[in-house]
Amino acid sequence: MQKKHLQAILLFLFCFQIAIAQQPQKLNSVEIYNQIQKLNFLGSVLYIAAHPDDENTRLISYLSNETKARTGYLSLTRGDGGQNLIGPQLRELLGVIRTQELIEARKIDGGEQFFSRANDFGFSKNPTETLEIWDKQKVLSDIVWAIRKFQPDVIINRFDHRSPGTTHGHHTASAMLSVESFDLANNPTIFPEQLKLVQPWQPKRQFFNTSWWFYGSKEKFDAADKSNLMEMQIGTYFPSIGKSNQEIAALSRSRHQSQGFGSTGSRGEETEYLEFINGEPLKNKSSIFEGIDTSWNRVKGGKPIGELLTTIASQFDYTNPSASIPNLAKAYTMMQSLDEKHWTTLKSSAIKEIIAACSGLYLEAVAQNQEATPGSIVKLKIEAINRSIIPIQLMSVTTLPEEKNTPQNAALNTNILKNINLDLQLPTTIAYTQPYWLKDNGTVGMYTVDDQKNIGIPDIIREVKVVFNMQINGIDIPFERTVVYKYNDGVKGEMYNYLDIVPEITTSILDKVALFKDNKNKTVAVKIKAGKDAVKGNLQLELPSNWMVSPKIIPFNLEKKGMEQIVYFEVTPPNQPSEAVAKSIAVIDNTQYDKDQIIIDYNHITKQQVLKPAEAKFIKLDLKTNEERIGYIMGAGDEVPKSLSQMGYKVTLLKPEEITPEKLAYFDVVMTGVRAYNTVKLLANKQSILFDFIKEGKTMIVQYNNPNDLVTPNIAPIALKISGDRVTEENAEVRFLAPNHPIMNFPNKITSKDFEGWKQEQGLYYPNEFDKAFTPILSSNDKGETPKDGALLVAPYGKGYYIYTGLSLFRELPEGVPGAFRLVSNMISLKSPVTIPAQKIKN
Repeated sequence: MQKKHLQAILLFLFCFQIAIAQQPQKLNSVEIYNQIQKLNFLGSVLYIAAHPDDENTRLISYLSNETKARTGYLSLTRGDGGQNLIGPQLRELLGVIRTQELIEARKIDGGEQFFSRANDFGFSKNPTETLEIWDKQKVLSDIVWAIRKFQPDVIINRFDHRSPGTTHGHHTASAMLSVESFDLANNPTIFPEQLKLVQPWQPKRQFFNTSWWFYGSKEKFDAADKSNLMEMQIGTYFPSIGKSNQEIAALSRSRHQSQGFGSTGSRGEETEYLEFINGEPLKNKSSIFEGIDTSWNRVKGGKPIGELLTTIASQFDYTNPSASIPNLAKAYTMMQSLDEKHWTTLKSSAIKEIIAACSGLYLEAVAQNQEATPGSIVKLKIEAINRSIIPIQLMSVTTLPEEKNTPQNAALNTNILKNINLDLQLPTTIAYTQPYWLKDNGTVGMYTVDDQKNIGIPDIIREVKVVFNMQINGIDIPFERTVVYKYNDGVKGEMYNYLDIVPEITTSILDKVALFKDNKNKTVAVKIKAGKDAVKGNLQLELPSNWMVSPKIIPFNLEKKGMEQIVYFEVTPPNQPSEAVAKSIAVIDNTQYDKDQIIIDYNHITKQQVLKPAEAKFIKLDLKTNEERIGYIMGAGDEVPKSLSQMGYKVTLLKPEEITPEKLAYFDVVMTGVRAYNTVKLLANKQSILFDFIKEGKTMIVQYNNPNDLVTPNIAPIALKISGDRVTEENAEVRFLAPNHPIMNFPNKITSKDFEGWKQEQGLYYPNEFDKAFTPILSSNDKGETPKDGALLVAPYGKGYYIYTGLSLFRELPEGVPGAFRLVSNMISLKSPVTIPAQKIKN
């Protein structure tokens, strides 16, 4: 963990390169100097909010890079409940992506990243609901744990704890729990089980990072009493790198690609406001660290270290950083003699990497393959090179987790590469590589993490490492490196991934939802992948006894690691409607393997392996469909087209440039994906073609869009205005406003049962103003709210129909919610209204 913390706090490691996340950082002289300066500041700030993207990257960057404070961001959730603008992953897989985006953001702005076990279950309208779904005591425990472990002098909340109902319930809940934790963290009777690993801790003070947004307008904020606010001028310019603080912050925020938060940097003066809410008040408001000793004097016996580090900084030679190594090594030795463990551990970890950077010491452990199985031997190529004139010796290397020490006693002569080949024996008990918070089943509101030491760790916990035991200038210093795999890409050049521990065999039922509309057999495809050479066994598809599977087993024999095979089962459903979980299980020598390997691989984050149960949902459903041909215009990314294909429709993905009258003539229905009118700019120029398509007797179905940043205000051929209305309670009662409308009756009779078992939320961003030609079909609302009638709107236009729906079909269909399939079938089947004159399209 020390190395991970170090990587997070290294200043200016953005280097303005789009590098693979685990690629080793190579500091230049400016970066080394700034790291030396940071060694001499012993103050810390913990910023607390609810989600990825809630954090104020401008403030985090300023505190880390200008103030030189250790700055952490505690995001209570991993952002699992949001939407994904770069791909189809949702829920826990989206949380994995956003976790990595936060880690990458912190590498740029200089902060550290932490999480609680809270699950982002979706939008919440007030903190009462939030804390009913989260386990409040567990989340409170996690915040107290983070405070005790991080030991912040100052806590800053992103949100106001006094204003429930004015913003996302997760937001307010994060602030309320933070305020509650402020004094609890120092109370030894609160969560005493933590005190085996940490000590009670009392932060000095707590702030709310307010802004004009919380006042409703800039005018109201300008007129407000600011006597309790501290102003911080954060528009610093860093001439050594030619970037302003805001430009650094924009680079950090732009890592949130799954949310479409690419940001443009700004320059010049900028003010942040902090409202004091807890602890010891500021007297002159000159610094949030007022009255806190942030020098080495706060550590018993630390004063000489601070003086030495001041000397090192003042004498630093940009043209010869290695000249600082003797004094740096001396400071490292002095740190090891201190009794205090918190700051000395953090600063010892940091100073070691500064020494390595000053000497040009490059240490790397590369695996021959990117994947390995438990109990196997990993062939390693070890690289060590000293690119300075300072005497350095490689005494030995220790491979982990086997803890095997291999003596070397090799002098690393200046710029002479040392290569070593080693075999690392993996234990048979080593855990598979995967996000640790997904290993065990959680609840709607919480992930399960039983090991207290792991709570809050941001990333996958990787066990396979190499420790380089070095002697630098006569002082023993160990350096730990995580084993990586690297290769050369013909376009991108040197590429890195981490070594992943994988099962001997993984399987995947290719269709995660299988629909059976009648009693006919359906062929089910299962993919088998070998995690090592020579994997031989049998595959079986498990289903309840009222489902028939043939054959019972399918033998497989995969000769080479990474080899894949697709096999097929014939499945016969029961006569009556039924839902079942199908499980694919591979059996090798009486050992069962039941994991589905999911790889998440985007350029801006580290490649991720997620292992989920190899399962799918099979549904025998009373579902009637016709044979419409559907043109689907993808928006932000969803899996609705797969679901439509499962229903038996012919689905064609339409590129925006393919939207022509000639192309559309082939289709009966055009459907836009989620947030298409937020993300597909070309749609603004295609509306007249789409509306003409409707006039000719066809149907257009538009799924939800965010009212902000629409590519055109005229997303419908008649007046329609999207609002922020949403129904977050997925089980809220649904009332039928137009029970006799064809969309409720053909070809499937829709009943209240069709709205049972919905996931996360019923719908979002419902229109609240619309032309009288629209027929509102459904009405629903969250507890204590007025009815929302814009979930499903239907209007005749010319000879066809325009349908707008804010229902969360993009969640319900991939989750296999039966009623969602039936309702969508009716939407697609809507045809032949009474011909009326096409109303004039708004310009």
